[in-house]
Amino acid sequence: MAIKKLLDVVLTSLDNGKAADVDIFDVKKITSMSDYILIASGNSRRQVNALADKLIQNVKENKFETLGVEGKAEGEWVLVDLGDIIVHIMHPSSREYYQLEKLWRNSH
Repeated sequence: MAIKKLLDVVLTSLDNGKAADVDIFDVKKITSMSDYILIASGNSRRQVNALADKLIQNVKENKFETLGVEGKAEGEWVLVDLGDIIVHIMHPSSREYYQLEKLWRNSH
């Protein structure tokens, strides 16, 4: 039940921050590293970082833990590790280049 609440916090935070093209992948049957992978876009490096900062703040306010954050210095691709949920917030150019959606879609 807690994971559903955390997922709701993540989705609400991304929606409130005007994240674009949010994709959710249920990866429970594919990997043991997490239950969900979320990929979202920010239209600028500033928005990518702002989305990550607000997500981390909202997670903390709702009594969940952020296990790690990578990529904030560059602002092209920020990974927020919430344990059961891993969130990738990407600039559109990075998202197009790495095409993570293909990786997870083709795994099902």
